[in-house]
Amino acid sequence: MSAFLRSVSRTAAHPQVAARAFSSTAQRPYAKITIVGNLADTPELRASNNGKEYLRYSVASNSGSGDNRKTSWFNITTFPSSTNARDFYLSLEKGTMVLVEGQASIDTYEDAEGKPVRTLGVVQRNLEILRRPSPRDAPAE
Repeated sequence: MSAFLRSVSRTAAHPQVAARAFSSTAQRPYAKITIVGNLADTPELRASNNGKEYLRYSVASNSGSGDNRKTSWFNITTFPSSTNARDFYLSLEKGTMVLVEGQASIDTYEDAEGKPVRTLGVVQRNLEILRRPSPRDAPAE
């Protein structure tokens, strides 16, 4: 067997696994979701019971075409790391196309009738602005 074939067979028998980038913290598994869509409105600043600020916003993501076109709505929560980050999020306009990477979880609560309701919760881990609305797309004031 040639050296090339030995190399190929060794590689096939022991495929390389992608290594995690350097980090000083332990890796923790979580359900990851990636959403591409448009902001339904400007993010809303809120405060938790203990006074910690967070932002909530919704992203509309379309799929299908023609009569099969469907819009899915995702509610996103983010915890700004600084005043500058908070101000950046609050400056985002309705219609901005974004890519959101987040941690997904199923949340359960009881409705007014006492029935359990399950919702998809997404905590933002990364946000990329793909396109800002053009002046003609911007909402009228």
